Parts: sequence; structure tokens; C-alpha cells
Amino acid sequence: MAMSKQFKQYATRKATRKLTRAIPWVGALIALATLGSAIRRKGLFGGSFDTALDFTPVVGTLKNLAEVGRGRDFIRDRTSQQG
Repeated sequence: MAMSKQFKQYATRKATRKLTRAIPWVGALIALATLGSAIRRKGLFGGSFDTALDFTPVVGTLKNLAEVGRGRDFIRDRTSQQG
């Protein structure tokens, strides 16, 4: 019985370590998937810069937390020219 408990703890540690290593890559893939919509909303430079910040693991997390706290984006959407 003690052997199965140790094996379970070992397997849990290994799985947790693999997941924590994969999380930054998952966020980067999501940032790349939203690149097109960000460029359409914010323009070529603004959308690319916003996605580049989101792509960077620690910086993207801090940026998104700050935007949630502020309630708006740092890089604004471009204004519509439909007149």
C-alpha cells in the first residue's frame, strides 16, 4: 500500500512539472491565434505590438492583469472611419 501512495505522489509531481512547463507555450499559441483579429481591431502596428506583448510569457500575463484591473486595453482600438 505504501508503494502505491509513493508512486501516485511521484506521478503527480511529474505531471505537475510538465504542465507548468507547457503553460507559457499554450498562452503563446493563443496569442498567435488571435493575431489577425488584433490587427483588424488595432491596426497593423498596434495589433502586432499588442500580440508581441501577449506572446511574451511573464510580460503578457502582467499586461493582461493590468488591463483587467484598469478595465480597458493599453493599446486602444483604432477609430472607425465610416462616415
